[in-house]
Amino acid sequence: MQTSRGNRWFVFGTLFGFMLLHQADMLLIGPLTTPVMETFHINEAQMGAVVTGALIVGGILYPVWGYLYDRYSRPKLLALASFLWGSTTWLSALAPTFPIFVVTRASTGIDDASYPGIYSLLADYFAPAVRGRVYGVLQTSSPFGYIIGMVLATALKDVIGWRGVFFVTGSLGIIVSAIIFLGVRDAARGRSEPELQNVAVLQEHRFEWRTAGRLLRKKSLVLLYLQGFFGVFPWNVITYWFFRYLEKERGYSGGEVLSTMIVAILVLASGYPLAGALGDRLFRRTTRGDHVSGDARRLGFLHAVCIAQCHLYGLRCYLA
Repeated sequence: MQTSRGNRWFVFGTLFGFMLLHQADMLLIGPLTTPVMETFHINEAQMGAVVTGALIVGGILYPVWGYLYDRYSRPKLLALASFLWGSTTWLSALAPTFPIFVVTRASTGIDDASYPGIYSLLADYFAPAVRGRVYGVLQTSSPFGYIIGMVLATALKDVIGWRGVFFVTGSLGIIVSAIIFLGVRDAARGRSEPELQNVAVLQEHRFEWRTAGRLLRKKSLVLLYLQGFFGVFPWNVITYWFFRYLEKERGYSGGEVLSTMIVAILVLASGYPLAGALGDRLFRRTTRGDHVSGDARRLGFLHAVCIAQCHLYGLRCYLA
């Protein structure tokens, strides 16, 4: 299956937009923490349960999504994930009581676990020589999405209320779902790998437990897991609680919190494209780790396991 240059950038732009708006929706709970607490008359410990539920659901379902991506159409599954994002966010906005709100917010963790398919699909659209930069730019969707979420929350929470903000972002999820379903096509698995460029017909491979086991024994992959395991701590603290800390403990106004957080997020965001470009540069100098880059990046299950362990360990920070 050949993919044109224009088509692959359309796919990248669509998936970047999905992650950007999804992150804005997912991280809205941080800047909207105070109005949500005031609506349901709850304390911070109870509010922590809202975040905890989504983390548990996402942590459990990451390997499930990864397994499905390795067996079925990745664009169709991503369209489903986007539809679930929109519908579960709407359910959260409609929740009349705090227990129901906890359940509906926990259900948003279903689509939070859908990202492995994005990396797997883009790996088949972009060759290894540029994949680091592509992933680096893609990762900026997380901090920039958080900025969008903060701006929406700050500008609209006093106008349409926190429920109205959720209605807006949930509706965006439905729209993005239709765009992915109609416009994004799957790519032949492994097509962008240099070793397979001259192969006329690629054999279709499905998930194999034996292959997964062999990859998990590779030292370079284990090091990547460890990096993600500890790297999740500061990001979770900033996204979920720092907004309320500045607002309540430091006495910042909404505008002051927004300007402070934007600067911090932009600094964090700069590391993604820089690391991606550095990775591509080093790849041209040495090809060590090709076994991992060639196989593991196409196994959504393994990538999902890594993310799941990061999120579940991050959960311990909230329970401590």
